[in-house]
Amino acid sequence: MLRAMSTLFESPALTFEIVARCSVSLCPFSLPIFQPVATQASLKGLTPEQLAQTGCNLCLNNTYHLGLKPGQEALEKIGGAHKLQGWKGNILTDSGGRSRLTISLSSSIQSFQMVSLLDLAKVTEEGVRFLSPHDGTPMLLTPEHSISLQNTIGSDIIMQLDDVIATTSPDKARMKEAMERSIRWLDRCIAAHKHPDRQNLFCIIQGGLDLEMRQVCCEEMAKRDTPGVAIESTTAPTGSPRTNPAT
Repeated sequence: MLRAMSTLFESPALTFEIVARCSVSLCPFSLPIFQPVATQASLKGLTPEQLAQTGCNLCLNNTYHLGLKPGQEALEKIGGAHKLQGWKGNILTDSGGRSRLTISLSSSIQSFQMVSLLDLAKVTEEGVRFLSPHDGTPMLLTPEHSISLQNTIGSDIIMQLDDVIATTSPDKARMKEAMERSIRWLDRCIAAHKHPDRQNLFCIIQGGLDLEMRQVCCEEMAKRDTPGVAIESTTAPTGSPRTNPAT
């Protein structure tokens, strides 16, 4: 059921008007929204012009992969991912944190080893340490580096780096640690964000299936007043957590 209303929302980088709101859930977008995944700034099987003809105006790029190839320096010279892929619509990038889970899983499969994801990636307060899937080089992804990469990519919606664990994890202590660390990392992301006038930084709600943790995280994230909010939801079949963004 939709309740008629008119609310104008304005921020330095985003303006929209909510014309109706669901009485059950908050739905400021006209749903459903089709958001194809162009991981490496390339959508398989369609040109940017063909994608635009479908009515799509938002696609997803992967921060981790673009940071590796073509790399941040090349992206700066090109002028960002919009120019790299010839895309005139909007781009959403993840923080790169989810990639370390999927990359770790891929690496373990390719080497035919049954290993824990945490054996391949280590999370500390500093950031996420993991091995490059290309040559095994140790890498460190911090909140500051994640935001720096996304600033260079030039995506319209950027995600904070959060401490990612499986939503269904039974380890409540680890879940609480991840939730609290994600809040602290959001503060670091906000401080590192150079282009709030044209890029919208979304926080990510953590807490797994624990309603109290979700409530605490929501309250803390709301205090930061980011232009949008993403909600960490259930795990995908591959073991990669899905994030549902909303404004």
